[in-house]
Amino acid sequence: MKLQLLQTRLGYTFQDAGLLQQALTHRSHSSLHNERLEFLGDSILNCVVASILYERFNSLDEGDLSRVRANLVKQQSLFEIAQKLELSQFLRLGEGELKSGGFRRPSILADTLEALLGAIYLDGGFDQAAGVIRAFYIPILDTVDPQTLGKDAKTLLQEFLQSKKISLPLYNVVATHGAAHSQEFEIECLVPKLGIQVFGRGGSRRAGEQAAAKLALEVAEEALKKAPSAGRKPRQRSPQLKLAGIATVQGDEAGDKKLAKQ
Repeated sequence: MKLQLLQTRLGYTFQDAGLLQQALTHRSHSSLHNERLEFLGDSILNCVVASILYERFNSLDEGDLSRVRANLVKQQSLFEIAQKLELSQFLRLGEGELKSGGFRRPSILADTLEALLGAIYLDGGFDQAAGVIRAFYIPILDTVDPQTLGKDAKTLLQEFLQSKKISLPLYNVVATHGAAHSQEFEIECLVPKLGIQVFGRGGSRRAGEQAAAKLALEVAEEALKKAPSAGRKPRQRSPQLKLAGIATVQGDEAGDKKLAKQ
């Protein structure tokens, strides 16, 4: 009865209940587990998502199609779908994984979802598996922008500024914190034409730049909304206003999350 609920959520009823059981079985539970089904499901998922994107976005080139697909089939995306299915309540895990909270682990839930797709393919054929995948992804694609999906913050900031004919941002390391083996980098991001100065922190220089770029993009978008003409430097008060803030990609102490520099 419990597995019938899962099949209802999937929109597919198995003819071979054994395949469904195997798809839900982690290797910690028994020797007949889901890893081979996961391999199969991963290939089918990539094929179907590629087909959906090809049909839906005829203006995207190969590079953009690959970027969007990679974002849609990555572990986090599969984990979110698995959460909507409440897949954790159907997993078959060994005692050790149960005690360690394996039913909440994103990698296990994402792998199990792929195994289910492989099992559906073996049980009902490619069209049935494709139908389930389409039901997962069409609502997602209705809510995302394929031009930005999967792009990092630095790329998005650069493209935004270029579209407004504004010079590219400048990044500077302003400080490093912590011991050599666990350094945290504090990065300054400047957009001089908009009077923007923000700061980001991360466990590497790149991570700090990404955190700063994310905040700079938010500030830039807001500044240009208020500007009398997008792309023209906003009228400044005296002295020039520097918009400052702090962004981080790691858990910081509460007191470190606010940083203002004049």
